[in-house]
Amino acid sequence: MKYLDEFSDPDLAKKLIDQIHAATTQPWAMMEVCGGQTHSIIRHGIDQLLPDCVEMIHGPGCPVCVTPLEIIDRALAIAARPEVIFCSFGDMLRVPGSSQDLFSVKSAGGDVRVVYSPLDALKLARQNPDREVVFFGIGFETTAPANAMTVFQARRLGVRNFSMLVSHVLVPPAMAAIMESSTCRVQAFLAAGHVCSVMGTVEYPPLAEKYQVPIVVTGFEPLDILEGIRRTVLQLEAGRHELENAYPRAVRAEGNVPAMEMLQEVFEVTDRTWRGIGMIPDSGWQLSQKYRAFDAEQRFDVAGIRTAESSLCRSGEVLQGLIKPHECSAFGKECTPRKPLGATMVSSEGACAAYYTYRRLELVDAK
Repeated sequence: MKYLDEFSDPDLAKKLIDQIHAATTQPWAMMEVCGGQTHSIIRHGIDQLLPDCVEMIHGPGCPVCVTPLEIIDRALAIAARPEVIFCSFGDMLRVPGSSQDLFSVKSAGGDVRVVYSPLDALKLARQNPDREVVFFGIGFETTAPANAMTVFQARRLGVRNFSMLVSHVLVPPAMAAIMESSTCRVQAFLAAGHVCSVMGTVEYPPLAEKYQVPIVVTGFEPLDILEGIRRTVLQLEAGRHELENAYPRAVRAEGNVPAMEMLQEVFEVTDRTWRGIGMIPDSGWQLSQKYRAFDAEQRFDVAGIRTAESSLCRSGEVLQGLIKPHECSAFGKECTPRKPLGATMVSSEGACAAYYTYRRLELVDAK
């Protein structure tokens, strides 16, 4: 706790807030890409301590939230099969599909299990050779190396009853898609530190230059975020658009080279659909041809499942930063953590969940 407390020091936080106020002379809107950063901002009230003209826009950096409805429905179809042990991290079990969630499948007799590592699922496959074991592999670049290593090990060990339902997405293409939208209000980005700890920072300078936006790599503790905001405001005020690394204790420019080599071995880039946003070209990974035998979509023939999004849920607009969660008419009414319309209300990194948990229920609370 000592080291966490150092990054929550109220006196240092006040100094950073004062510096942000002193540096700000005009309105600015910046997006924190990561859902973990969103929760930290809302939990600590950071957005309410900033100058009135500095707006934090919540981005699509929640991997559970952006997993498309059709992928959830494919997971549900696989999990309901009697020969399958379906493994997932716990935050996916309450994400609604078109008619139910994984908890519902489990209560109806499906063998759905929460695991803490994809390697746990591989272990289950080795222990249950007469069952098909499927791991739900979602996430950004942060969780992808462990999933890639698991598939690599399954092939090396000859575990034929293991497969993975893959829905990995990539941050830089999503940032580009946001900037190219006709409704974009984003003038700068706080980039996700954990993603950059894996992939490095090489992809971001071209984005900063192309779209004329500052990009500051930022951590997740209050002082990390405030320092990221301070650096971003200084760039905006000076008319600069550069990459800065405000999280050097975890992020190196070259990233985690062994992890990236494993990703290149197992995955290949593909187009991905983002829930509530749509298809973004080259914004995800799928298993490469060498490892395609471990693709659960092909093994269980569910790739053809297509599902329309809810017309009532506005999570897509939340994920694009077009509205704040409490600006959705269903927020806190038809949509609550107990009866969610979309993943942004149930994910531990969802913006709607953050606003509901930390009582940002009224429109007047917004900056």
